Amino acid sequence: MGISIWQIVLVLVIILILFGAGKIPRVMGDIAKGIKSFKAGMKEGEESEEIDDSSSSKESKKNPRKKSTSAKK
Repeated sequence: MGISIWQIVLVLVIILILFGAGKIPRVMGDIAKGIKSFKAGMKEGEESEEIDDSSSSKESKKNPRKKSTSAKK
């Protein structure tokens, strides 16, 4: 009792009738814009993490005697 190809075609035809042929490309374009902005946000997050990592490594080079609290225990 799996999903057959005819059931998938029937669902697609019903979606086409409900939304119309004109709205589907517009909806797909909006989905594509959302995906692009999500990827851009992920890329910005990775870049900011790299900047944070490089700045913290510069600070540790400036203050080599500064130890973390866990090392003092």
